[in-house]
Amino acid sequence: MNDQTMVLDTEPWTHAAVWRRADRPRPLLVGAYQFPYGDATSNRLLQLARCAAPEGSRTLVVNDWPCDGSLPPRRDEVPGIDLITLRTRGGNRFTRMSARLARPVRVLRAARRRGVGRGDVSVVLLPMAMMTLGNWAVLRFALRCPVVVDASERHDRRQFRHGWLTPYFVRHRWSTFLATRLVDRATAVSTTLAGYLAGHGLDVLVVPPQVDCDEFAAPRPPSLGDGLRLLYAGTPGRKDMLDVILRGISELAPADQRRVTLTIAGITREEATTRSDLDVSVLATVSARVTFLGRVPRGVVLTLLSESHFSMLVRPTGGYAAHGFPSKVPESLAAGCPVLLNHTSDLAAHVQDGVEGLVLDGNGPQDVRRGIERALALRDEDWTAMSRAARSRARRSFDHRAWRDRVSAFVAAADVSPSAADRPGQPRSQG
Repeated sequence: MNDQTMVLDTEPWTHAAVWRRADRPRPLLVGAYQFPYGDATSNRLLQLARCAAPEGSRTLVVNDWPCDGSLPPRRDEVPGIDLITLRTRGGNRFTRMSARLARPVRVLRAARRRGVGRGDVSVVLLPMAMMTLGNWAVLRFALRCPVVVDASERHDRRQFRHGWLTPYFVRHRWSTFLATRLVDRATAVSTTLAGYLAGHGLDVLVVPPQVDCDEFAAPRPPSLGDGLRLLYAGTPGRKDMLDVILRGISELAPADQRRVTLTIAGITREEATTRSDLDVSVLATVSARVTFLGRVPRGVVLTLLSESHFSMLVRPTGGYAAHGFPSKVPESLAAGCPVLLNHTSDLAAHVQDGVEGLVLDGNGPQDVRRGIERALALRDEDWTAMSRAARSRARRSFDHRAWRDRVSAFVAAADVSPSAADRPGQPRSQG
């Protein structure tokens, strides 16, 4: 295949993008999110796409923008990848369902309009949520290349108010069921989740949430003598214990409470009553300054991280918390904002008590209180050393550049020989 420059005729609402056609097959990642900067899933897929392609090549991403009323970015250029953004006009239920069912065909058509066809794609990368029978079958056989699934979570029915009656949870478990029977390789966000997939015969590479350390500004919080700034950034749902954080603050001595500021970015005070475990009545017992910002742009979150002394995260043990890996931790470390948390999942391998953050003894209010008391007792020079260690850890453990060789080699080694997917009824290769 000749090396040539191709101009992408993007949608009318985007800026024309230019990309260089590779002289060898390359990965194709398919998404359906506010990619690349919309949420934690979008960020994970962005960094995964960046490190999936070998040095000297780029991953092609075809993203089907969700019909949620949001608008895609005006430009499709994203450093390190080639991006094609699809968009479905209209937002009624029939339109959304039709677009979802036709998604694999729409993806193929979009790629082929850009000159990408059979032989140009080495592997298809699918987030677990998009592992449907239609997506797998059409992309697998039309492109004649293997499919590698990225597993970033394994939900527990206790996370959802209606358990098994929650459609999202049912779809999640169905996608996992299909992945464990139709693909041979997967990337997983944690060792616990990797163990689950490996137990079903998949070859698995553990890839924690990644960041681009270069996009984080140097930390600049005020002196601890002026008060302790804490930050929770995210959508807690039933996975993060926001109520415990507030109750822990309420148990501080009144003088200590007045030295604490907690900023909550991601939900409003009103949303906290339905989208978190927080009993807002506890706020009446807190004399610390607590501010709810609601949903804010990513740039605001990065600024908040740079201005905070600690980001906070308290989670239950086992279940979802053990299988997942909170992406807010790598982002906080990359910003030089140490974390105040309890150990779940693989966090113990990356956050040492007194080094990259302060580790709680447990996940109860008393544990939070003691952790904040330790933070209040720190000197500025102690915090500065912790901040430097956090940035160093992020660079070593979570920057996408540190993962490129491992991820690209794993993806390139995907089994291209006929598998059980091609031979129904035959035992699958164990890798």
